[in-house]
Amino acid sequence: MTFKQKRVKKVQKRYRDRKARIVEELWFDMSFKIDDSAVQHQIQMLGWRVYVTNKNPNEFGLKQAVRAYRDEYLMERGFARLKNFPLSLTPIYLQREDHITGLIRLLSIGLRVLNLLEFQVRHNLEKEKEKLAGLYVGNPKRETTRPSAEIILAAFKEITLLLIEVKNEIYAHLTALSPLQKRILALLGFSISIYTQLDGQSFTPE
Repeated sequence: MTFKQKRVKKVQKRYRDRKARIVEELWFDMSFKIDDSAVQHQIQMLGWRVYVTNKNPNEFGLKQAVRAYRDEYLMERGFARLKNFPLSLTPIYLQREDHITGLIRLLSIGLRVLNLLEFQVRHNLEKEKEKLAGLYVGNPKRETTRPSAEIILAAFKEITLLLIEVKNEIYAHLTALSPLQKRILALLGFSISIYTQLDGQSFTPE
């Protein structure tokens, strides 16, 4: 690449209160030539990624190494969950230091629950070689083996609890579970009874 600099002086005419003056303009001229060998070398390197492992090649092949890399736990994802939906950590609005500490500890427990929920569902889907459909609004046929905790919980957002008081007794009524919701509970290792046992119960208010 060659580089040339050119200076040009021009007379700027007088305008109202501004006197006539000489203005210097600076121009740059560059010319270049493509290095074909360097371009070809760079093209050959495109798409390559190096994976390193201390596992025995007979036990851990390239496919397993790539999959392990893509499935690795990312600490940054946990921080993103703390700062955004659904945990939304905003201690700046708290005044007392002990309140800030308590909020962070509480939401940290929530983060662990999200991670455990997500791991459990993904692990059982992989174990049973199954894909889960119906999680994505607008595309009910879309299947996935790696649903996020947020989208799993969103499948339960339409559940409604009704409390009806009759003759000084309160009766509870819950929305019936959909097949998708029942499947998620099964993947989590929960019995459906933890949900259905609440429906139809009555108790006397204190």
